[in-house]
Amino acid sequence: MTISTRKERQKEELKAKILQTAKELFMEHGYEATSIRNIAERIEYSPTTIYLYFKDKDDIFYALHREGFVLLNQYFRPLSHVANPFERLKAISKAYITFAIENGELYDLMFILQSPMDALKKDKSDKKDDPDWEEGNRAFAFLVNTIEECIAMGSFKGMNAEILAFTTWSMVHGVCSLEIRNRCSVISELNQKDLAQRACEMINEILDRSHNYTPS
Repeated sequence: MTISTRKERQKEELKAKILQTAKELFMEHGYEATSIRNIAERIEYSPTTIYLYFKDKDDIFYALHREGFVLLNQYFRPLSHVANPFERLKAISKAYITFAIENGELYDLMFILQSPMDALKKDKSDKKDDPDWEEGNRAFAFLVNTIEECIAMGSFKGMNAEILAFTTWSMVHGVCSLEIRNRCSVISELNQKDLAQRACEMINEILDRSHNYTPS
């Protein structure tokens, strides 16, 4: 291994260590209590070193946000083998909710916290073109493409695939957000067990009823 290759590997390892530590602190203490300084203290480097890898705290959380989408796409990947696009669409809703419930803090970072979006805006301003959000775009495109296949087979007649994808995502996201942020106490105790998955089943029932919808 050459000296330059070794140095590059060390840089990548340190960057990964910074991200892992930021994630640990976020999981333990939340967004506000996670700072460049306490990340640096935990990995025993100076804050200046962290600024060699990330512009600011938002940039760190944007990197974690991207990692979250990589993981979400791993939940979606097996569904690409579901031949029937309508069944795949319903499976996407279930996989999305499973991801959110199993990775609540990460979901919160990806879809509720403002910090990653602030970094995205800065990135777009700096580059003067589209920022890098490949994994996020891939996740949404998988949903849109699935709905386009449904439409091509005669479902959801007269509907716009992208708007229907956004609407479906919004419904499922609402379920996940309320569950993760503990806003379900208004639901009776009898109905709280497996609430998110049961709500997903109801969303899929709505999709079933819309399946052969024809606008007047």
